[in-house]
Amino acid sequence: MAFDVSIIIINYNTTDYTINCIESIFKHTTNEINCEYLIIDNGSEAESFHSLKKYINTVSQQNAIKLIRSHINTGFGGGNMIGVNEATGKYLAFINNDVLFKNDCLRILKNFMDTNKNVGVCGPQAFKENGDILPTIDHFASLGRELLGRKVLEIVNSQKYPKRKKTYNQPQKGQFVAGSFMFFNANNFNSIGGFDTNIFLYHEETDVCKRLTKLNKEAFLVPEAQFIHFHGASTPKSVALKIELKISLLYVIRKHYGLISFFILLLYLQLKYFLSSLFKPKNWPVFIALIKQVPLSISLKHKQQIHRL
Repeated sequence: MAFDVSIIIINYNTTDYTINCIESIFKHTTNEINCEYLIIDNGSEAESFHSLKKYINTVSQQNAIKLIRSHINTGFGGGNMIGVNEATGKYLAFINNDVLFKNDCLRILKNFMDTNKNVGVCGPQAFKENGDILPTIDHFASLGRELLGRKVLEIVNSQKYPKRKKTYNQPQKGQFVAGSFMFFNANNFNSIGGFDTNIFLYHEETDVCKRLTKLNKEAFLVPEAQFIHFHGASTPKSVALKIELKISLLYVIRKHYGLISFFILLLYLQLKYFLSSLFKPKNWPVFIALIKQVPLSISLKHKQQIHRL
């Protein structure tokens, strides 16, 4: 059976969020759209996995929903690509499990993509649970963004760098859309090879949307579609994740902008974190990682343990 949309959701020891996310999609999605659900358990502990499996078994008879178990945490890109390998939809919806739909997002996004062939990826408007707006469109990770900051770029060139936190009433082009909810044309996504699985976490959006631009495909916010994002619930903050952020950032800068930009940014970050470490000792491990030039070899990807049930 051919599906309109393949919905791919990663679970990692946050089963309650995953179940609530799926239920919100069931509640708000019209029957006009044929959807398949590919739920990737990314190496969760046994209790989390079995709880999710029990829930999936209760809803699988009424829905095309499949639970796929990875015995190791493969990260954001790797986990989603496990789902892509099983996906058959015309469109791919990568949805964080800490998301709740506010309306019929999938119908709205599908209709937008059906009528705008220049668009390779789009996303709904995100909101915090208190109703405050969360940016959906953003500017590519770049040397300029890291040195000058987003606000300066938006002031200097508002056409190239539209305001992230502005309320839009009409679809708005951006450089990429947030990874919490990305809706791709599957052919375009597959043509560029999907997510770069060298990246364990963070900056996947810049990388994948940078490659989409080579197909002359654009990224858009579609504000009619709306969802709530429990921002950061699936990835609590830690020093290890701060290091991972720098690994991914510098990898993407080197990949898309070259060695000169890489070394300028690396030097800037080394100086920044050396100075901050004098007042915040918890930043010292980040500085040490930067001195090592944050190679992929120290990524959390290589520290994951296999969890067989």
